[in-house]
Amino acid sequence: MKQRTLTAGWALAFAEHLRREERAEATVEKYLRDTEAFMAWQSRKAVTKESVLAWRECLLETGLSPVTVNAKLSALNSLFQFLGWEDCRVKFLKIQRRAFRESSRELSREEFSRLLETARSQGRERLELLMETICATGVRVSELRHITVEAARRGTAEVRMKGKIRVILLPQKLCRKLLKYAGKQKTAAGEIFLTNGGKSLSRRQIWWEMKSLCEEARVEPSKVFPHNLRHLFATLFYRACRDIVKLADVLGHSSIETTRIYLMSTGTEHARWLDRLGVIR
Repeated sequence: MKQRTLTAGWALAFAEHLRREERAEATVEKYLRDTEAFMAWQSRKAVTKESVLAWRECLLETGLSPVTVNAKLSALNSLFQFLGWEDCRVKFLKIQRRAFRESSRELSREEFSRLLETARSQGRERLELLMETICATGVRVSELRHITVEAARRGTAEVRMKGKIRVILLPQKLCRKLLKYAGKQKTAAGEIFLTNGGKSLSRRQIWWEMKSLCEEARVEPSKVFPHNLRHLFATLFYRACRDIVKLADVLGHSSIETTRIYLMSTGTEHARWLDRLGVIR
């Protein structure tokens, strides 16, 4: 089996490769974090397929879920493909499709309302409006930079990613709130959600700000993270229109299979359906 050794500057070259592939900056950061974690784990020794398989087992033994392990393997396989080390690539763990979503991660509409009320009571207008924007439109955190003054005036935002253009409709009431907030901040054009220094909000900062609402809002922290607002949007939108194809278009999914994940019921709801079968007497 061949042994592979990384040369200096591999991380910079890999990051540039990912950006040329038009990967989102959050993806670039995650892939670098995961690949560097592997290199640190094996003490920068030569890479073999056996060492990658050993790392996969080590990740499972630490209690990481198969989904998380596969995400890390995806980053590593991407690096190996870039380097031409096809012999080091490993297969993903096989995961049976789940029939329901964990209740501990299911954010309800009532809990979302409590998060908004808490942000409002704390005078955190930017955070309140940001959460409303994600939950009312289904945008990804990485797409918030497309929510601009111009978009609020038009009522639509254009997201360009990987050669595709997706138009996001902004509800009229949301547009009015966005423009009012931009006016207060003296933002005449461009991005609406900015730091005090005028820079784009990072994913980490948004995550931290949302988590800081949990205790007062009486919502479990495991349910509070930006992407879960997108899940809540998907659930509410589907209940309103019952059209999964339309929902896939709105979310920007190329596969309906991805959209199905967003519509999983919770384990509690799944159990209620089983009880209604009336098999056990």
